Amino acid sequence: MKAEIENKKRASITYSCYYKQSREGEQFVADHVLNYQITGTSFLSDGNSQYESGEGTFRFIRRNQLLKFSKHPPVDGEYQSLSILFTQETLKSFSLAYEVLSEQKSHEQFIFNLQTNSLLESYANSLLTYRQSTILENAQIVDIKLYEGVLLLLQTNPALKDILFDFNDPHKIDLESFMNKNYHFNVHLERFAYLTGRSLATFKRDFEKVFGVSPRHWLQQKRLKEAYYLIHEKGKIASDIYLDLGFEDLSHFSFAFKRAFGVAPSKMV
Repeated sequence: MKAEIENKKRASITYSCYYKQSREGEQFVADHVLNYQITGTSFLSDGNSQYESGEGTFRFIRRNQLLKFSKHPPVDGEYQSLSILFTQETLKSFSLAYEVLSEQKSHEQFIFNLQTNSLLESYANSLLTYRQSTILENAQIVDIKLYEGVLLLLQTNPALKDILFDFNDPHKIDLESFMNKNYHFNVHLERFAYLTGRSLATFKRDFEKVFGVSPRHWLQQKRLKEAYYLIHEKGKIASDIYLDLGFEDLSHFSFAFKRAFGVAPSKMV
């Protein structure tokens, strides 16, 4: 158990490097993240807006959200980024040690572009220096660096206090609005239920009251209707859109599309 906890702490500071390779995908952000874009460019999309992060920039990403990402290396170079994850365990420990509490204010913003300054740059550079040695294998050192990161965020961006130290699970929110925004994310129903502040059973019951059909049926039909629009009206091809719409593979998408509309997506272009 102790080894498992220490491994988790070490994983809180991660360095990503891709050589001449762009990557796209989606993820559930379970913990707050401080991200430093070393080289290259990354884009995040929450379903409504797209956020760009270029070389030398910092951003804070709030926990409990679904995001699409696209990461691009510079011309003839490497994509490099540094991410520091602040788990609820770390933040609760910090809250007790420093007697810092959230005022439980409501916040709608999930991604914050931070003003680059010498303090954040020095912090990131120290972590990159440590990465070249074995010092980050020491869980106590990792704890110190995580605490340092929290202190810097509080000093340079005081408004983040009420987000960092809000330990509540997602509250019950409007189901129709949330699903119409996030239907294209390929996640389990349990995740949708959690993010809307419901148990799985309550989520299914509320969903059928709102939409009149089961979540699985609605999700597939919603995604297929959007696919039809993109192919028929916008001239898109199946291989470019199926992942963005939440389908796991192209063959499943093509089969479902033909069954719904009587024609293969490739025949509509």
